[in-house]
Amino acid sequence: MTDWMNDIPNAVARAQRELRASVPDLARRFALETEFLEDEVAMVRAEQACGGAVPEIAYADIAQGRVSAEQVARIHRRGCVVVRGVFDPAQVQAWNEEIHRYIDGNDYFARAKAKAGLDKYFSALASGRPQIFGLYWSHPQMQARQAESMAATRAFLNRLWTFEKNGTRFFDPDRQANYADRIRRREPGDSTLGLSPHSDGGSVERWCEPTFRHVYREVFEGTLAHFDPFDADGRTATREIPSPAVCSAFRTFQGWTALSRQGPGDGTLQLVPIARTAPWMLLRALQPDVPEGSLCGAQPGRALGATPEWHAPLRAGLIPIPLVEPGDTVWWHSDVIHAVEDRHQGDQHSSVIYISAAPWCEKNCAFMERQAPAFLSGCSSPDFAPENYEVDFAGRATPEDLTPLGLRQMGLRAWD
Repeated sequence: MTDWMNDIPNAVARAQRELRASVPDLARRFALETEFLEDEVAMVRAEQACGGAVPEIAYADIAQGRVSAEQVARIHRRGCVVVRGVFDPAQVQAWNEEIHRYIDGNDYFARAKAKAGLDKYFSALASGRPQIFGLYWSHPQMQARQAESMAATRAFLNRLWTFEKNGTRFFDPDRQANYADRIRRREPGDSTLGLSPHSDGGSVERWCEPTFRHVYREVFEGTLAHFDPFDADGRTATREIPSPAVCSAFRTFQGWTALSRQGPGDGTLQLVPIARTAPWMLLRALQPDVPEGSLCGAQPGRALGATPEWHAPLRAGLIPIPLVEPGDTVWWHSDVIHAVEDRHQGDQHSSVIYISAAPWCEKNCAFMERQAPAFLSGCSSPDFAPENYEVDFAGRATPEDLTPLGLRQMGLRAWD
């Protein structure tokens, strides 16, 4: 933890004052970025009306090296992608049924009721939190994470980044760290458990923390047009405010694997499919109409919300993901604004396993050293609230259930 984190309110006000004074031609920068954002939002709305703004590719094309340069360019621009057919639907159905048995057989709901309130990450967002289960170590989760098809998909996604520059390699794109995340299993008819638009890649740190300032150096002090959201320089060295449920690993893409058919109206994911939104949000908080110390409502240790009050032009680009089938995967850049629909109007559970792309690097290796004991003991992953449901769960995965690849991805065996 760096010194400024000991007095966050003063650090926020100080950073805002300093940046307002030091960012070159601040008003013009913001005007240019606003023009860019409005043009991109208009293009997203047009693409959505003509068939869909979220890029889609087939896993078979990744496996055979058939993804075109045009498809790659579109993913770079939109900051997200649906990869179809990463897993066989029959396998996914078996996983979904096993997860159901894992939840019911271990009396999860009674345990969760006793621990209500531990997970506060989304408390600052207007719509609360979706029906997410604090489970990390079921057999289906571990099998999906260590699958060869998942490894190939994540390697493809990692290679969309500039991961090596000027003789420095920031991460290994072909080796993954299995960052353990949770399960969503949202009931039909639910109307209380959505998520407001937000980004998970740091909140007030983006303005206050020197390691984040380096990531956004072109926004604050360089040539704005040179900012590249896929440049990994600095991304693997950021320092986050210590807080339950704040990601302290580096993810090239957040993501999930569909366990059920779901699409618009099914209480599932929404995206602002624009990779380059962070500069506008950063500069928005420095404008004269924002009170000192506010940063447009950003809160430490919480998701960075995109609010109607401060970020309406950005929220205008929010769209639902396309219909996905069991075994499809959905991925979005760590800066991309995303949300979950407030109402699930479908007729079946809207279920996913959260699996991100976290390439092997020093930051993620250090996280694996913290996460491995949690896996071995059945405790919650260290980035999340210490609910520790699975310590005595029947059917929890153990190292004997992992393949050699899975052991390496968990930091339990050295890479060759």
